[in-house]
Amino acid sequence: MHYELTAEDRAALQARGMLPETIATCIQQFQQGFPPLQLERACTLGDGIIRIPAETTRLEQLYAEAAAAGRLLKFVPASGAASRMFQLPLSFFQQPALLSNRTLARRAAEGDVACQTFQRFLDQLDRFAFAQALRTVLSGGSRTLEGLLSQGQYHTLLTYLLTPTGLDYANLPKGLVPFHAYGDYSRTAFEEHLVEALEYVQDAASVARLHFTVAVPHQPAIQTYLDRVRHRYAQQGAYLDISYSVQKPATDTIAVDSDNLPVRDSGGALVFRPGGHGALLENLADLHGDIIFIKNIDNVLPDRLKPDTYRYKKLLCGYLLHLQQQAFFHIAQLKASQPNEADGARIPVEAARTFAQDELSLVLPQDFARTPVPSQRTVLIEQLDRPLRVCGMVKNTGEPGGGPFWVRQANGALSLQIVESAQVDMTNAEQRARWQAATHFNPVDLVCGVRDYRGRPFPLLQCTDPATGLISEKSKDGRSLRALELPGLWNGAMARWNTVFVEVPSSTFQPVKTVMDLLRPEHQPALAPPLTTRLD
Repeated sequence: MHYELTAEDRAALQARGMLPETIATCIQQFQQGFPPLQLERACTLGDGIIRIPAETTRLEQLYAEAAAAGRLLKFVPASGAASRMFQLPLSFFQQPALLSNRTLARRAAEGDVACQTFQRFLDQLDRFAFAQALRTVLSGGSRTLEGLLSQGQYHTLLTYLLTPTGLDYANLPKGLVPFHAYGDYSRTAFEEHLVEALEYVQDAASVARLHFTVAVPHQPAIQTYLDRVRHRYAQQGAYLDISYSVQKPATDTIAVDSDNLPVRDSGGALVFRPGGHGALLENLADLHGDIIFIKNIDNVLPDRLKPDTYRYKKLLCGYLLHLQQQAFFHIAQLKASQPNEADGARIPVEAARTFAQDELSLVLPQDFARTPVPSQRTVLIEQLDRPLRVCGMVKNTGEPGGGPFWVRQANGALSLQIVESAQVDMTNAEQRARWQAATHFNPVDLVCGVRDYRGRPFPLLQCTDPATGLISEKSKDGRSLRALELPGLWNGAMARWNTVFVEVPSSTFQPVKTVMDLLRPEHQPALAPPLTTRLD
């Protein structure tokens, strides 16, 4: 199979910061594919997943010291559009023939789940936090929400909700949609993240640092919005230090056809696609941070239910700092021992080995005990001198997404990894059974230590597993194409980090994937049954 790059192609690649050789590398990846991960077993409590000790005073102290010193930063991937969240009303907006009371009622009565759900959406529209914004934009056109609902003018209503005629929610980033009502005002997901940051990343000078990754077209609107709302908190004596970045064009990948040849648009230009959230590893590395919290934009709760989130964020951070201190101590001890003095080196080696196995769940090479002490020392330094992440895990309730597993690497090594279903060969009965045995789910609740024992940033781009990318089938302008995704940010992009899984309560994980999720009691202003913090 042959392809040629035109002068225009080379110019397009150069503008993205990509080399022409990138095309050949991508095509080779499409041709070879990515091997599925080999699940050894699902992580369970006591086997890859731990619980925070009952006595937390030391962890709380470590967290408080790091926070006061300004070591903490919150990192929120926030480039996702709200179109997927509003997929239900969008599908009906695009099928006006369904938008009559008679048709909706008939199809709902016949068991059409989508029609039943859409009827519920309409019936409870005033319970959404964005209802007041919808009323305001409708009043500008001399219409009312109640009037359009009573008259069955659903297409007009959706026009004002979803398109530039009104609120344009189908085209906004999800973070700008109001999630929670507080009396006469509402908060978006962006603002809820500001409130969270003030609680657990604020330093002794009352500065809280956040970083949002955003899409280029939305960055001006997001910055304008956040500059406006953060003044509410400045009046309380706090300062929100907010920074932004966009996914780098150089991390995009080309699309190919069924023959693995580059796809071109109607104008003859190469078609590029974003490389997935794994591309954000470069954004993370560019921050040169120290202790970084990572959390998705849509996993936020109203104030009345935030206490569990606050408590476990601080405990996860404290636990990471506890482990980091020990790792740094053992590295220093190993480096201080003389590799040619076996007896003198044995004591720090044994202490480091116990820590690595018992506290970090590291699986050392099978022949480790038979190798000379100096070689053991070298292996342990290499194993401990890595980025560290402590990942909250909630009990598996059937949510779509990844989970914690013991994974067998290509070289035979065993390690803890967060795995997505797309990385597993579900046609293999044994692998499918291991996937289905998962007891816990990944809510994307990470605290990361990204500096080494000398205080220098780890080379994060060298700690990935390039063999864990994904190939997916997409379409563009009616044509099928194949797309390449880089190793996921908390999957293959962190495959060579030291990983600790900690069970956290489900009360810390209440994401908003669809607009109907906002009707859950947890996202409503009225008092709902309290979310338990129990882990048993």
